[in-house]
Amino acid sequence: MFGSSAVPEEALPEPPPSEGPGLFGEAPPAPAPVAAVAPTPYRVLARKYRPQTFGDLIGQEALVRTLRNAFAQDRVAHAYLLTGVRGVGKTTTARIVARALNCVGPDGKGGPTVDPCGVCPECRDILLDRHPDVIELDAASNNGVEDVREIREQVRFRPSRARFKVYILDEVHMLSSAAFNALLKTLEEPPPAVVFLFATTELRKVPATILSRCQTFHLRRVPQALLSEHFSSIAAKEGVTLEPEALAMIARAADGSVRDGLSLLDQAIALADSAHAVATATVRDMLGLAGRDLVFDMMEALVAADIARALEVLGAAHERGADPAVVLADLADLTHTLTRLVAVPGLAADPSLPEAERTRGAALAAQLDIPALTRLWQMLLKGLGEFTDAVDRRATAEMILIRLAYAAALPPPGEVLKRLEQGGAVAARAPAAPSGGGGGGGLRAIAGGGAALAISEPAPAPDAAPSLAAPRGFRDVVALASGRLPVLHSKLVQSVHLVAFAQGRIELRPRPEAPRDLAAQLSAMLLETTGKRWTITLSNAEGEPTLLEQEKSLAADQHQSAREHPLVRAILAIFPNATLGPVRDERLDAYGLLAEAQAEREAEMAEMPDFAPPDASGAWDEDAPVTDE
Repeated sequence: MFGSSAVPEEALPEPPPSEGPGLFGEAPPAPAPVAAVAPTPYRVLARKYRPQTFGDLIGQEALVRTLRNAFAQDRVAHAYLLTGVRGVGKTTTARIVARALNCVGPDGKGGPTVDPCGVCPECRDILLDRHPDVIELDAASNNGVEDVREIREQVRFRPSRARFKVYILDEVHMLSSAAFNALLKTLEEPPPAVVFLFATTELRKVPATILSRCQTFHLRRVPQALLSEHFSSIAAKEGVTLEPEALAMIARAADGSVRDGLSLLDQAIALADSAHAVATATVRDMLGLAGRDLVFDMMEALVAADIARALEVLGAAHERGADPAVVLADLADLTHTLTRLVAVPGLAADPSLPEAERTRGAALAAQLDIPALTRLWQMLLKGLGEFTDAVDRRATAEMILIRLAYAAALPPPGEVLKRLEQGGAVAARAPAAPSGGGGGGGLRAIAGGGAALAISEPAPAPDAAPSLAAPRGFRDVVALASGRLPVLHSKLVQSVHLVAFAQGRIELRPRPEAPRDLAAQLSAMLLETTGKRWTITLSNAEGEPTLLEQEKSLAADQHQSAREHPLVRAILAIFPNATLGPVRDERLDAYGLLAEAQAEREAEMAEMPDFAPPDASGAWDEDAPVTDE
């Protein structure tokens, strides 16, 4: 029987290597190779510098202040919903909250704290994503009602180790309707030791019943200045220097997302030279951007309507590898900057603006006004939408630039209208590029919906300016639509009851088949034809019959009156098989009705008595004065 004392394994010597052949003459086994230590895999910057505490979050001051106060006052809710664009820290914030709820401190005796220690077993396991009581689920792949039922079964049990059982559901808007409904009761009244943390980029898709049971936090986009400062500090920690303009480009391309910016910064650091420096040109080529100077050159060419120069600058940007769509997006960004400079001239002295915007931008802003910049902005937005179906992106960009240059040569719409009302000629600047076509005046169509008026005839005298129509009745209004807007004309004849008419105001009762925007169409037509704004009111009053009903009623009355004429009755008596055709009346207008003046006269005649009043003088009264005529 062996004694109770045991020799520890660390004290036993290694057995000597075998020498010579084995028991049966086989070769001795080769010594086992020493396992090489695997190199530590590289961690991208977005994971390496992920915030670990609330103090590390940038650009979310309101969120941090609210959560700090909630922990300080012991008012931590049972459900939070974090929403915002990608890469602003929604899931990271949820993990920090989970650590803050379960941290026990370095001595193991601490409670919930807004500053988790990061060294206790709870914090370490949550950081390594292996804590049994912190369950992080992707709702995009676990979006069924069965997945929610599993959560409902789990929440009934107390936490196995931690203080709170925390459920983090990322992209919660991807849950199905049945899954949301199955979660409602548990979310409203969860067990005391359960906290739900939801993250989503599509808040509109989350049902209102879920929103009402959560405290919602909107995470903002991080400003570009703050992103540049943050990226600069991370580059310094990595031992790499970037030029300020390069950092600004990365921050601008990140569009408020910290994760997107860190991914771009990671890519830029990989392009550093031997001196661990990253130049602005390197970042520009990496992002496929055109240089800021090229963008200003292109804008100056467009403002001057210099098509050849604009296409030359686009070609230079294309040779540098810039995407034509990105070039137009940079033009739109510059247009926005110029609009701000025109609207608020004091911004030209803002030190946060780059030098190019403060110098060349201010000079360009002095040449432009808000209407021209607004037109440029709208055309750029429409042009950017054309890249979706573009086959040749460069050709698409060139066509858009040509359109912008021609539009820059057009006068403002307000000036065109004013000159035309005054009877003067409106001439457009000729674009600085050869254009085909014959001479002479006329209307030249421009791509994008514009038109350049080149009137070579002398301007008429002011008193010869054409006068705009002034309808005296509803039928005159309907006549204005004839030939100009046939569909509107047809509806006004057949589907509208006139309730009241006055100069500048019409009250109508449309029939059910009338278009819903009939009032807007009629108002726009009257503004175009009369030059004045008319008020079109829709009413429920009975009003007059439609023009078509009036025409049919008058035609029936005339037909019946003709049948009762003695001569017609005599003819029909002689020819029993004869029929009376349509009655023709030269007094009727295009709508088969009497002219309004004629109708008024006949109405007055109808109201007059058939006998003469007693005090009326006869035609052969002896007391009547006699004239030579």
